[in-house]
Parts: sequence; structure tokens; C-alpha cells
Amino acid sequence: MPTETGPDHTAVRTALWRALHLRADAPPYVIEDEVGLRLAEPDAGAADTADGWRARPDMDVEATRRTRASIVARARFVEDLVVAQAGRGVDQYLVLGAGLDTFAQRRAADAVAAGLRVFEADRAGAVAWKRRRLTELGYGVPDWLTLVPVDFEGDWWGQLVAAGFDPRRPAVVASAGVTMYLTEDAVAATFRHIARLAPGSTLVTTFLRPIEDVEPDQQEQLRVAQRGARASGTPFLSFYAPERLAALAREAGFRETRHVPAEELADRYFTGRTDGLRPSRGEELLVART
Repeated sequence: MPTETGPDHTAVRTALWRALHLRADAPPYVIEDEVGLRLAEPDAGAADTADGWRARPDMDVEATRRTRASIVARARFVEDLVVAQAGRGVDQYLVLGAGLDTFAQRRAADAVAAGLRVFEADRAGAVAWKRRRLTELGYGVPDWLTLVPVDFEGDWWGQLVAAGFDPRRPAVVASAGVTMYLTEDAVAATFRHIARLAPGSTLVTTFLRPIEDVEPDQQEQLRVAQRGARASGTPFLSFYAPERLAALAREAGFRETRHVPAEELADRYFTGRTDGLRPSRGEELLVART
């Protein structure tokens, strides 16, 4: 039995931002997700500090508005893509570096209706922790959800296949909040694995743009995040101009790539809002197809 290590700090922070969207922003909500907050249980053992997590510096409502908007927008975009592809018959969804992803808990009806098999790949300690928390909270691990402990520095692809993931069948693969922690060689190697999937497969990945490409009022926020990541032992290693990441994907063998800029996410999910909530272009998305 793997030793539980729990989720890393970035996974917890992302889950808390999704919950903060519901607590601090006005409706309509881009995504409604407090399951990650329940899993993380940030105030456990502190009965007199309900919602104490909101006092964390990285949960400052005003300072994190655009970052928070980016987080909920990317989650909604990925889920919309998965549901659309499942409607076209794609029956595998792989989440790399799953962390506190909660698609399987919140969208269970959609997954079951589409006959979708969901694979969540993460470090062994994080998987053991999540399995326990899902059981404790009553969600369990249904037979269409497979939590796969992998060694991302070893034969993680072989471990996925051994767990039942079928590379001969089309799949949607999501990698959100991962590329910045990988070297370019590691990103390219991951792309090559996914590009060899069956025709009709889709990769959706997020990436950080170089700081000088970000809106001026958001550059300091990104520098703070960069310093925090370095201090916690998980430094940002890669920043990409959209054209460079798309070129890496094409070199890996993808037939088609598409950059999804922050402006497109704003048009999709934030049109008509009166509170000015909009995603930053600090983190954007790339969609690539086999």
C-alpha cells in the first residue's frame, strides 16, 4: 500500500480557487465545484475557523480575481470538450496530474450516459490519499473511474496501459496546470506519447505565457506565483509563446493544433457580466488532435 502524501500545494490552491468563485463572485458561475474543497478539507481540526482557508494570502479576493477566472474558465473549457467528444463516441478520458480534479464526482451522470471510462493519473501517494478521501466522503470509486498511481519519471505510459487505458481507442487527454513544471524535453516526450493515440484523440493542455506577454497589471501576480513555486520546491520550468507550444505538438505528430486565448474564454464564459471578472492571458490553452 503506497504511503499517503496528499495532494501538492498547487492542486489544493486550484481547488480552493474553484470554491472561492462560488463564495466571492456573483452568478452566473462559470463552474460550480466545491467537491475539491471538501476533499482538501483545509480547515480540518479547527472547528472554530469555518472557512478559515479564505484568510490565506493566496485567496485574496481582489488580488486573485483574474487568476481565479482563468482557473474556472480552463476547468469549464476542458469539461465542455470532454462532454462534446463523448457525445461523438469517444469513450476514454485521461487526466494527467489529476490532483483534486472532480469531473468524475460532479459529472457522473454524463460519464455513465456516454459510457465514458475516466482515468486519473497521479503520484502514488496522492492517489492513495484521494482514494481514501473519496471513500470517506461517500463518493467511492465507481468501476468506470480508475485512479492510476504512476511514476512520472519512469514508465508512466506503461503503467496507464496496465491499468486498462487502451491507446488503440480514441481518447481525450487533459493536462491542466502541468507544463510549467516540466522541461521542454519532458513536454515534447509527453506530446509524442499522446500523438500516437488512435485517430480522433484530443489533447487539451494549459501553458504559461512568458511574463512579458501577460497584461501589465497581472505581471506581478505571476512573479509572486513564480517565487512561491520556487520556494515550495516545484519551480516553474517552462513558459511558452503559443506558436512555440503548437510547433512542439506538430513536431510530436499531432495533425491539428489550436490555440485557445484568454479572449476566447472571456467571450465563451464571461460575456454579459457586470463585475468585470475576466481570465488573464497568463495561462492559456492548446488543443491538439491526432
